[in-house]
Amino acid sequence: MAMMDEKTQSEARGMLEGMEEEVSLILFTTTGQCEFCEQTKELVSEVADLSEKLTVEFRDLEADREVAEHFGVTKAPGLVVMAGEDRGIRFYGIPAGFEFGTLLETILMVSIGDHGLSEEMVTRLDSLEEPVHLQVFITPTCPYCAPSVLAAHKLAMASDRVRSEMVEAMEFPELSQKHSVMAVPRTILNDEQGIDGAMPEAQLLDWIVAESTNATS
Repeated sequence: MAMMDEKTQSEARGMLEGMEEEVSLILFTTTGQCEFCEQTKELVSEVADLSEKLTVEFRDLEADREVAEHFGVTKAPGLVVMAGEDRGIRFYGIPAGFEFGTLLETILMVSIGDHGLSEEMVTRLDSLEEPVHLQVFITPTCPYCAPSVLAAHKLAMASDRVRSEMVEAMEFPELSQKHSVMAVPRTILNDEQGIDGAMPEAQLLDWIVAESTNATS
């Protein structure tokens, strides 16, 4: 059974007509315990069929361990979205519900190569002394989560110092427990500091800079 109905396919295809560069989707799944791996594989396949500028590659997290390590993928389902250069943009868990729109917007952003951030924000990102790893915990039914994920992905698109991951909280309960995810969205910085609530990219960057400054002071 198709994951997308005809109306959704039509709308998504229309949105992706703005693509410029070819985008690669690399999905890592596992034959082990992974409730949504097959559904994610089906969804990614259907998305790849929406544009000739989309290519899809399926990998096994265990059998293709070296490839997974190359991309820093540690969980399944884990999706890499890239056009040429890998900008560290990842989706862990099925990008369904509100996050389906985030996936399409991310594909379009990566294809066009335009993060839409101001020059001032890019300069501040370039001034960061340490690498930034962002994990945005979400659920598919959360309307406030999608903008937070997209904001993190924009920062990753703008700077090679930033790595950004959407993490579906219910699919990774141990990780959610580790980071005290009681509500979503919850953003984790460098596997340590956490903050709740939706944040546009400017507010997210302010938080990153403040926490980074505190960590080095």
